[in-house]
Amino acid sequence: MVGMVRIHKFGGPEALVLEDVDLPPPGPGQVQIRHTAIGLNFVDTYFRSGLYRGPALPFVLGNEGAGVVVAVGDHVNDFHVGDRVAYATATGSYSEARNIATNMLVHLPAAIDDRTAAAMMLKGMTAQYLVRKTHEVKPGETVLIQAAAGGVGLLLSQWAHALGAKVIGTVGSKAKADLAYANGCDEVILYRDEDFVQRVKEITGGKGCDVVYDGVGQDTYPGSLDCLKPRGLWVTFGNASGAIQNFDLLLLSQKGSLYATRPTLNTHISTREDLYATANDLFEMVLKGAVKIPIHQTYPLKDVARAHRDLESRATTGSTLLIP
Repeated sequence: MVGMVRIHKFGGPEALVLEDVDLPPPGPGQVQIRHTAIGLNFVDTYFRSGLYRGPALPFVLGNEGAGVVVAVGDHVNDFHVGDRVAYATATGSYSEARNIATNMLVHLPAAIDDRTAAAMMLKGMTAQYLVRKTHEVKPGETVLIQAAAGGVGLLLSQWAHALGAKVIGTVGSKAKADLAYANGCDEVILYRDEDFVQRVKEITGGKGCDVVYDGVGQDTYPGSLDCLKPRGLWVTFGNASGAIQNFDLLLLSQKGSLYATRPTLNTHISTREDLYATANDLFEMVLKGAVKIPIHQTYPLKDVARAHRDLESRATTGSTLLIP
């Protein structure tokens, strides 16, 4: 029997139930891994609430983890018992152990420990595609990162800074402002105390930003559009405050022939080649110290409901782990 956190109906944190479940041997093309650390991500709350569609109920929540291979199924040649591995975007990580298709896995470099790996795969690869593919950040550009002290925000700020951009971040408290400054932000706006649109105009001398990375959603729309230069790019990649309900395409023309996109990580790592290219770029940035992985909270797997409550109340910063 293996401990797994499943949801039987959509709802709040109370919908998360830790149960003992029989785990069969891995099937063809699969390995069985014992989790050593599990990543907690805001997207998990979307699947729990039903905002995003997951597998048929009941299902095991979570999309990110790291661990050790303990069994190998048929037709698997590139993974072996004892290998250290990590993954993102594979539903079912809230568990002590699981079976997983090998095309979702990457081998971990020896210099990256399991907890760092579990904290970085989904958020780090998200940051990678945002600054390398969605908009290729260049030296001298100005970027705005909404919720810069969050899990993705801290990595995104560091990466954009390492690429030579001027980084402006929004946060909700003085403590989070200090954290944002320590992780690549050149300017930080306290959005509860200041009008972030006005402050961006002041910081940029009225020019605006080349790109806005917005993982907040409804609360920052349409304000994020007013922070852009003409023909600037608005990247909305998350819904921390709820999904945008009133998007008006005409605003893009009215506010300066703006561009808008709503990307997702799954598309950018849909092939094995893309997965390894994205992960290896992330590993390289971490190993050379350009991007550090801030793990600020850990919870036992049995306390997953409390972890979700803290995450949704914005009581967390950086990365959060569940420990089986």
